[in-house]
Amino acid sequence: MKKSVKGIIGLSTVLAVLGGGYAALMLTQPDDDEDANNSSGTESSEAEQQAVILIHDDKVTGTDPDTGADLKGVVKTVDVKNRTDELRVVQRDEKTENGVATYTLDGYQDIEMKTSVIGTLANNANGLTSEAVIEKNCTDLAKFGLASPEITVDVEYETGTEYTLFIGNEAPSGDVTYVMLDGVDTVFTVKNSTIANYSKSLIEFVETKVLASPDEQPVVESLRIEREDIDYDIYLEYIKNDDTYSGGTSASHMMKEPTQAYLSVEKSTDITTGMFGLSADGIYSVHCSDSDIAEAGLKEPFCAVTMECDDGNDYKLLLSEPFTDDENKKCCYAMMDGGNVIFIVSTENAKWTVVQPVDIASTIFIASYVWNITDLSLTAGDDEYKFVTERIDPDAEIESLKSDDFRTTLNGGEFSSERYRQFYSFLISGNAENFALDEKIPAGEPMAVLEYTDSYDNSTNLFEFYDYSSMTSLIAVNGESKFFISKSYVETLIENAKKLNSEEDFIKTWK
Repeated sequence: MKKSVKGIIGLSTVLAVLGGGYAALMLTQPDDDEDANNSSGTESSEAEQQAVILIHDDKVTGTDPDTGADLKGVVKTVDVKNRTDELRVVQRDEKTENGVATYTLDGYQDIEMKTSVIGTLANNANGLTSEAVIEKNCTDLAKFGLASPEITVDVEYETGTEYTLFIGNEAPSGDVTYVMLDGVDTVFTVKNSTIANYSKSLIEFVETKVLASPDEQPVVESLRIEREDIDYDIYLEYIKNDDTYSGGTSASHMMKEPTQAYLSVEKSTDITTGMFGLSADGIYSVHCSDSDIAEAGLKEPFCAVTMECDDGNDYKLLLSEPFTDDENKKCCYAMMDGGNVIFIVSTENAKWTVVQPVDIASTIFIASYVWNITDLSLTAGDDEYKFVTERIDPDAEIESLKSDDFRTTLNGGEFSSERYRQFYSFLISGNAENFALDEKIPAGEPMAVLEYTDSYDNSTNLFEFYDYSSMTSLIAVNGESKFFISKSYVETLIENAKKLNSEEDFIKTWK
């Protein structure tokens, strides 16, 4: 069912102009005989040239001895009242000899905020300069949207100096807006870019990163996905890797549940480490209440993702059932367990809500490094082949292993290590086409049986290839139904096995 979106915002709405200090401008007052009744609101050529510093701390004077720039006061607080919210900007960090003051919103210090955007509410006010003087002694404020202005900005400096700025309508030119100061009956224009952020709602100042990316990302030791629409967990675990082990895959994690499978690097990275830096499309609720959590479907979440890291930190992400928003985009509600902000995240970013095991698993079913295998046996019908390999000089320091470093036997007799490597290359070229989880293993003897021991992890792996259909074979791994593969691969495997005791080239293609 489509769910309503409360307070949704698009990331594309972010438009802050940072900074806002004024340049060295002369404070120019209009002449007494200047036309004060420009009732049309159009700017005279004289007025266009007037730049008036509207807000400044007149208790701070002098110039910086190093730069020669006029000294500026430091804004202590800014109170903004606009169409949606009443916001109070306060200092987060005071100005120091080597740094400027930074700001946040009062009452929201416990939430990750866009402090650089919030800073513009103070910095853009400090030294706010007009583009033009529009009308002095104005008696008809309504035509400028200043009779009952929707935006009021109260600025207080550390010295106690105070200003109140009223923001009215946008001028016909479209790049400036009418403003005036409390107690001054003159209408000015200022650039839209300097005052744009005063119209923002609270949620537009909230950081849209669900979980920030750390400076140094820890190793994700495990990741578990629990979801209502599947009757099993998807569990991934970090696997140790070093220079002596290839593993046939460069993925650093392996699927352990619902089945054991190697992972595709390209497909699994967003699942394994994607919680770090997860970006939201919008905000649903700030300082969310129990009713907000329930309304968003997170009291009993559709999906829970638990990530355990090697730095001792664990993270749990709660996700609602996906829904379609007003822009026909698939989204879900998201929050960190124990958090106080509910986000709106696209399912493109929150892939845990839709991922299936087959989406991230590698189709490689044999992935051991050839020279880690101490023994390998293949049975095909009445034919049996048993390989044993061993290092010729196990104490020799070798940068990379090659065929010449090994002695190989086949059924007890000497065999070319290079030819064995070529045969193994065919074995690992087989890619499964799909999972065969919970599939019944066919009756009868398998077409072929492959078994090997991997010295890297001391594991023994048994692969049984069964005739499943006219085009497909089923692979049972260690007695459990696991994969489907093209039957032509198994038939080619049997043909290549018959070539072992000859000098014929092995068949390399099988589709």
